[in-house]
Amino acid sequence: MNAIVKPEAEATPAFPIPANVFAETVTEVKHYTDSLFKFRMTRPASFRFRTGEFAMIGLPNAEKPVFRAYSIASPAWDEELEFFSIKVPGGPLTEHLQKIQPGDTVLMRKKPTGTLVLDALVPGKRLYLFSTGTGIAPFAGIIRDPDTYEMFDEVILTHTTRELAELQYGRDLVDAIASDEILSEIVGQKLRYLGAATREGTPRGERITTMIENGSLFSTLGLPPLDPAVDRAMICGSMAMLKETAALLEAAGLEEGANNKPATYVVERAFVD
Repeated sequence: MNAIVKPEAEATPAFPIPANVFAETVTEVKHYTDSLFKFRMTRPASFRFRTGEFAMIGLPNAEKPVFRAYSIASPAWDEELEFFSIKVPGGPLTEHLQKIQPGDTVLMRKKPTGTLVLDALVPGKRLYLFSTGTGIAPFAGIIRDPDTYEMFDEVILTHTTRELAELQYGRDLVDAIASDEILSEIVGQKLRYLGAATREGTPRGERITTMIENGSLFSTLGLPPLDPAVDRAMICGSMAMLKETAALLEAAGLEEGANNKPATYVVERAFVD
């Protein structure tokens, strides 16, 4: 799909906007829980990114705004930019970001980057997207990008959280794809979603590392164990989850890739405060 973008938003923050920063307008805010929310904002006409990359965003609420890395949750073709965020009491950015409303201004540095991109993987048959918490954000774009389904026959999105309500963002994404006239035809039956809450639910969900280790992930999905010949993976979550999941993938024979050296799995190490 070709990107449809809007002109740069006009904004008048209390300080001059640096040449390397966009000032964009919030178009939508949705709160999922006391600790999670998403927001959408206008996309600058000149802003280009690869699905899965992250951008540095901040607010015009100080002479020297605080910027933090946020995965872009929208696919590269989207006319707006979407982000999925935690709320951190006292956090230098999220303390204020969680209070934004449509019409407010958000700052974004002009250069996106990141490793959770299709270019960093060698071709394969099946793509696993392992996420915890707000780590699902880059995969929100990946599962809505037609290029993903041209490259892989199967896409498995796993999302583990502590509470059931924290799974809602991912469930909404999957439902939106199924109800979208164009995307549903492109995706077909290729996308599979497995959500689990580790602190509640019947039965209570297991951590993704436990599911990989004991094989329940594969038995539940009716799939064979990880095979480096056909399986590819992306990981995004807490530091502990990244290390543990990467170790399990390495034990199965997968190798970490990067933009300059594609391989069989990739990890994102940029985090929100």
